[in-house]
Amino acid sequence: MLAARGSSDPYYDLFEDWELIVSSFLSQYGLRIRTKEFETVSWGEFKALLAGIAPETPLGRIVAIRAETDKDVIKHFTTDQKRIYNAWRNRKAENMAPATYEQEMAALEQMFAQLCK
Repeated sequence: MLAARGSSDPYYDLFEDWELIVSSFLSQYGLRIRTKEFETVSWGEFKALLAGIAPETPLGRIVAIRAETDKDVIKHFTTDQKRIYNAWRNRKAENMAPATYEQEMAALEQMFAQLCK
């Protein structure tokens, strides 16, 4: 599933996560996005740089939380990590087609059934 408004990565949104992107570009590449010099960067180059963002950057850390699938890891998330994880899941659910929503809910019910055994 594509993230809303321009991202091909399902775990970040180009607009809502802009501040994380700005911070990540600075920390990883030493590039300040809000400069005249950066205006010469093509869209293709920008996308390539964004695709190469490392897990140690602000965006990388948030994406790692949002993308986590290991139930044991999720169970041991901190309060802030759970907030980030749940907010992303809720956002995805709001933008989900009804048929996909039903499939996701069925999978969630199965997961809870297995946890309650």
